[in-house]
Amino acid sequence: MGVCCEKPGSKVALTGNESIARGALEAGVGYASSYPGSPTAEVLGTLAKLARQFNLYAEWSINEKVAMEGAAAASFAGLRSLVIMKADGLNVALDFASALAISGCRGGMVIVVGDDPGAHSSVREEDSRNLCKALHLPVLEPASVQEAKDVTREAFSLSESLQLPVVVRCVTRVCHASGDVLLGELAPANRRAVFTKQDRVITFSIKLHALLEQKLARAADMAGNSRLNSYHGPGDANRLVIASGPCYMYALEALEMLGLSEQVGVLKLGITWPLPETLLLGYLKAAGEVVFAEEVEPFVEDNVMALAARHWDEVGRIKFYGKRNGRVAGPHGPGIGELDPDVLAQSLSAIWSTSYTRPAWPNQKEILDLLGEKMPDRELALCAGCPHRASFWSIRTALELDGRGGIVLGDIGCYTLGIVRTGYYLLQTMHCMGAGVGIASGLGKLDCFGFDKPVITVVGDSTFYHAALPALVNARYHRANFMCVVLDNETTAMTGHQPHPGRELTATGEPADTVQMEELIRGIGIPYAVQDPYDVPAATEAVYLMLQQQGPRVLILRRTCALAAVKGKRKNRVYVDPAKCIGDSCGCGRFCSKVFACPANIWDAESGKARIDEAVCNGCGVCATLCPQQAIVVERTV
Repeated sequence: MGVCCEKPGSKVALTGNESIARGALEAGVGYASSYPGSPTAEVLGTLAKLARQFNLYAEWSINEKVAMEGAAAASFAGLRSLVIMKADGLNVALDFASALAISGCRGGMVIVVGDDPGAHSSVREEDSRNLCKALHLPVLEPASVQEAKDVTREAFSLSESLQLPVVVRCVTRVCHASGDVLLGELAPANRRAVFTKQDRVITFSIKLHALLEQKLARAADMAGNSRLNSYHGPGDANRLVIASGPCYMYALEALEMLGLSEQVGVLKLGITWPLPETLLLGYLKAAGEVVFAEEVEPFVEDNVMALAARHWDEVGRIKFYGKRNGRVAGPHGPGIGELDPDVLAQSLSAIWSTSYTRPAWPNQKEILDLLGEKMPDRELALCAGCPHRASFWSIRTALELDGRGGIVLGDIGCYTLGIVRTGYYLLQTMHCMGAGVGIASGLGKLDCFGFDKPVITVVGDSTFYHAALPALVNARYHRANFMCVVLDNETTAMTGHQPHPGRELTATGEPADTVQMEELIRGIGIPYAVQDPYDVPAATEAVYLMLQQQGPRVLILRRTCALAAVKGKRKNRVYVDPAKCIGDSCGCGRFCSKVFACPANIWDAESGKARIDEAVCNGCGVCATLCPQQAIVVERTV
């Protein structure tokens, strides 16, 4: 594994996430924790594989707040610690993070936050820098895969200098990119945790707030001299681009495309909070025009403009161009979506009235013409054999049988696809992890206002442990009337099959003291049942019968994720018997391919009959139980 190559000075190909892990190892990290979430899930996964080799502790925590609390404990004991999360996770950890900023830390503590401009793997795009500013925590931003390592390593040193956690903000294009990384020295693995009776780390004092402000002022002074900031271009440039993160690379490329590289300066801010004010003022004094290149919010833009306003007598009149005045716009408008070299070049050409011809990339029609035939669009869909599809089918059928127009609420996970065709458009709400249960609890208390619809909320097994338990306790206490369906596929499937407290092994593969879901529900005092979603008739009946009950109740639909279940095993063979399939004469409206909509169920236009794509099929056989003509055959391997 390139991450642990012990040859300083050599170059290895790493992803951004692997590079972050390498940076932490070079810094001598002793404790790492996370809750899986893209784009940063692979950082902890990488460290967990190396935990024994480097004498570090690695943990997939139950949620981000607990992960941060554990990392803080390690820091209080003098260890260097790392906690990793996506932007949504910082929201979860915010309460503790605000207290931790006041108390400070001891050993270097780094918080890696993965923002997702363009919402590639998130339900929304969010700029975590705004939260970090409110928390009074320094923010470092790598612009490349190489810098992902270097910045992470530097963040530990900065944290120890300030006795304050430091945030490394990475975006998807850095986390998931690949590139050559120049390796540095690995820190020795010998370390000892010490926390004695005399040690105190508290937030109970207004004086500590004043101390935090002093730390931030020190951070600003240090930021001005940091090698994480850099400048490219002519001295005393009248035209200046201020960029952060991968937008620095986009800016350099855009200026080259426009032929302006020798005329425009590019100032890269590797530390975006607190601002390196002295450094910025030096460049602002020479600049007449300043363009901001950043994702997602105009964070640097707002703060630099405020700095310029405070020093009006020094910097004079400057024309600022950015998201606020709509001059730097992403593909969907200012402040929305990602930037790239082409988008930035278009913005710069309009600002400076420079001719720019967009590269003649083939459009979709030209690509299709080259291929010679129209390619079908690829819709978002659950995997072939996914137990969630069977679960959604049972829920849909039971609601139709019930006939009262029941409400179905959603949550975050693979089953979020219940909002689209693959989940029969069942889900009516979807916000953040655990919110479905809380909303269901609220709806379940509206009977006094005439609300009489049955309410079902679906939640995954990992989300159940992460965020659903407090809402279930609240529902039990207040006797809220709703049904919670736990779609238990026995893994955190959406982000790479990481373990959770219901599994048998930890992040490092060691045996765990599994916390059984049923025991927790029983302990709360909520009635529950367990059913196999592949047994569609029995699952449908279980949903229907539980719909007739009152109060909070839980149905666990449990079946291993189809991808995990077939790994290393022979699959059942599922195929269509052409003698039994009567095609469109069946009257089912091509049920298997159009309605049930498993990707493995396809239509053979040439024969006019259904067919199973055996390369895609995972052998679950659910479609065979639903076929009106019983034309689908399952040959079981066991």
